[in-house]
Amino acid sequence: MEQDNRKEVYLKERYHLAMERIHGICTEETVSAPFCIYFKKTAQFLLLMEEVKNAIENGETELYTLQQWQELNVSLYFDILPGQYDTSYGNPAYAAAVLGKTYGKLLSFLYAELRGLIVYVFEQRLEEIVILLELFIEVYNCFEQEELPKRREIQQIIYWFVSDYSELFVARRIQENLDPELDFAARIIMDSDLNDLRYLYRYGEYVSESELKTAEFLNSLSDGEISAMADTYTEGYRIGFLMGGKDISLKKTVNLRYQLGFERMIRRAIENFERMGLRPTIYRAAVSTVNKRQHLRIGYTGAVPNKQFDYDHRADQAIYLDKKFIKRKLEVMRKTYETYRTLAKEHGGPAVVEVFGEAPFVPAVKPEAYRLSEKQQKLLAQADHEASQLTNEYIIGKERSFTIIAFPVPEIGAQFEEIFRETVKINTLDYKRYQEIQQKLIDALDQGTAVHIQGKDGNRTDLTVALTSLTDPKKETLFENCVADVNIPVGEVFTSPRLAGTNGVLHIRQVYLNELNYMDLEIRFEDGMVCGYSCGNFETPEENHQYFFENVMHHHDTLPLGEFAIGTNTTAYRMAKKYHIADKLPILIAEKMGPHFALGDTCYSWQEDTPVYNADGKEIIARDNEVSLLRKEDPASAYFGCHTDITIPYEELGHIEVLREDGGRILLIENGRFVLPGTEELNGPLAEEMD
Repeated sequence: MEQDNRKEVYLKERYHLAMERIHGICTEETVSAPFCIYFKKTAQFLLLMEEVKNAIENGETELYTLQQWQELNVSLYFDILPGQYDTSYGNPAYAAAVLGKTYGKLLSFLYAELRGLIVYVFEQRLEEIVILLELFIEVYNCFEQEELPKRREIQQIIYWFVSDYSELFVARRIQENLDPELDFAARIIMDSDLNDLRYLYRYGEYVSESELKTAEFLNSLSDGEISAMADTYTEGYRIGFLMGGKDISLKKTVNLRYQLGFERMIRRAIENFERMGLRPTIYRAAVSTVNKRQHLRIGYTGAVPNKQFDYDHRADQAIYLDKKFIKRKLEVMRKTYETYRTLAKEHGGPAVVEVFGEAPFVPAVKPEAYRLSEKQQKLLAQADHEASQLTNEYIIGKERSFTIIAFPVPEIGAQFEEIFRETVKINTLDYKRYQEIQQKLIDALDQGTAVHIQGKDGNRTDLTVALTSLTDPKKETLFENCVADVNIPVGEVFTSPRLAGTNGVLHIRQVYLNELNYMDLEIRFEDGMVCGYSCGNFETPEENHQYFFENVMHHHDTLPLGEFAIGTNTTAYRMAKKYHIADKLPILIAEKMGPHFALGDTCYSWQEDTPVYNADGKEIIARDNEVSLLRKEDPASAYFGCHTDITIPYEELGHIEVLREDGGRILLIENGRFVLPGTEELNGPLAEEMD
């Protein structure tokens, strides 16, 4: 305790010295143009952070009106909002144009990293505040010299900042996932008057009309409706353990991820989980470059102020990524997991609430933004793999589970409330009836050596997926009968294909993958491995190739076909068509609306040796493929740390047929309709959609 007090006093001294220096920067003229304007403007942002910090500490914000909170929230994010972004230093294109190519990208990175102060100020994390202020001052001091600093001098300052403080940033990130005592978000959820929408601003996240309207709508629902939503979510998590033969009673924590506005449902879910003996761990989407994963937001989040800003800074790691840094980061991870070994073993895994309905985002690819070199791409892919292995060592894969559910947000349009209620119905469909119908598909698929998928009406798909061989059909099966547990809503059968013999072309006219749009996407497979790909988003083949390579291949030269599935949720498909929202649905729902194919690891990665059974008692034996089997000799070659589902919609399907060893064929789907006896009921919603 005494040591903690001394550290706190020391940090406060450093903080006051740093702020005193930053006040001076706003008035002095010791840096030449155009850099003086950059540093003064950035210093003004830091002074705003000082004001907010003081207001929170003094309790002033507790008395803010809703309007005052909204004005503060806008001021915090104003500079990177779409209307201002063209002239923001957070925009690497603008920074390079104004500050020059040598310094523009580096100083744009610095500006983006400093914006993490918003989070640290709201959470009152003094150490992170101090080191970011000192980083800014150190870079500023370099520009006070008679000659401009060398680019490498600034790059090295950033490099050693990231390396030296990775122990703070990386360790904190792991602790947030494991330790329920880090309860900043949980206290907001459980202690706030959720009818008083000022609570939304206590996070420090950007709050748009969407979060306000979502919260208002959830507040208008009855307790029964909220319970139904929360129960589906938490029961899915519990059943995931049950179906996987895992003992949930050994777990003490569950990681909750959600978007602001859903607190009423999340509060009820926390109460449900507590009755299961689980406490929540809730971390926000990362703000430090060390912990970010490209443009994706993993954790709880508010609105995204500007998706282009996130995309522009998706590869900022290029400034510092090398073998030495990766080694340092992995050492910190292992040390932290050792420190929290017990908490890690007791952690059950994530329970995720996704949202959909935002305007589709098509990024502009800017040459001024950082890109990883080819060497760095390989380093990052290897680092991600080793980090996954390390995590699995402590949060043991075969002992944990997860669940994911999705709901729309108001941006989906004027029919938001109607679509929301339709989504609730989809999430609570009769899984037993689906289980019966899906078993018909599985019985047919188990007779095959391969499945042939053919597109129609401009869809160029012509793909043969090879299947594992059954040795005892009375006790074994190839496909999992997936109902609404970990992967809500109900509606798919899936397998890990055999790679040898899986050949052909997968084509989608338009699809959203990892929140990004792809036009005219074509992927070619040879013996189950990606051997080529193209899309039509950009003018040149090189740009299209790089886009897919970065965001779907995740810098791997090739990936296996890790999953083949047939989605059966025609009710979700009907909803998508009725409200014209197919382009806005998350993959969680979209994958249930046709056959889908996953690039990367299998659905059973890290858990291949754990037996899994369908409701009929048969063991699902197709949990491995030729790549994942390498884990027994060389784990580094067995996993890729990614799994991206790509769905062909029903209306683009010519047929799906099972190919038998004797040359016979069993037709499952023809011209977008289920034709296998016993599955025709699934065509009902499709017929309604046509009507």
